[in-house]
Amino acid sequence: MKFLTHIPSWLKNKYLLAGAFFVVWMFFFDPKDWGVAYDKSAKLKELQKSENHLTALIKDTKEELNQLKTNAGTIEKYAREKYLMKKDNEDLFIVSSSPAH
Repeated sequence: MKFLTHIPSWLKNKYLLAGAFFVVWMFFFDPKDWGVAYDKSAKLKELQKSENHLTALIKDTKEELNQLKTNAGTIEKYAREKYLMKKDNEDLFIVSSSPAH
């Protein structure tokens, strides 16, 4: 066993070797390693941002619906803007904002 005398003493420590193996295994080879955790964290942030956007959109839509239920002027404005409706004695001009070539 003469070859074991040239190995540093900290490499002979079985607890240190087992701990190092465990850390390497958990960081790189485990199904729930740090890469998967990072990806899930990024996905969670993206979904929370989407949730906030959709919540604001729902709030605006509810306010618009409330206005449509309670205000006749709002109904007329909505019909004119969304469905291009007009009164019998009116002319309708559609202006497009597409860029000229």
